Amino acid sequence: MTQRRTMQEMRTTLAPSQVLAAAREFFSRRASIYAAYPEQESAHHLTLRGQGGEEITLAAIPRDGATLVTAGSYMFDAHIARFFATLPRAAEVAVGGTAPAPAEVAG
Repeated sequence: MTQRRTMQEMRTTLAPSQVLAAAREFFSRRASIYAAYPEQESAHHLTLRGQGGEEITLAAIPRDGATLVTAGSYMFDAHIARFFATLPRAAEVAVGGTAPAPAEVAG
């Protein structure tokens, strides 16, 4: 039997170190009975271990003027989505590395 993991991704205005610090705080304190605690960490990744030994893996790397954050887990997908909702979003980048032009307002 293979484990299926869901990978979630977003872009934020926070620096990678700020994202990892926010993840440590969020998953150890704000997830209540589903808390997860740091197990491994580098400048751009964090692995947390939670209930029943379940793992959350999170990476944060600079990309196109923002920080690309990816996270995956077998059981903690809803918690990852909640964590992502706490991060300030960066502007979306169009193909080719430029931000799309703002939409014109009809007046």
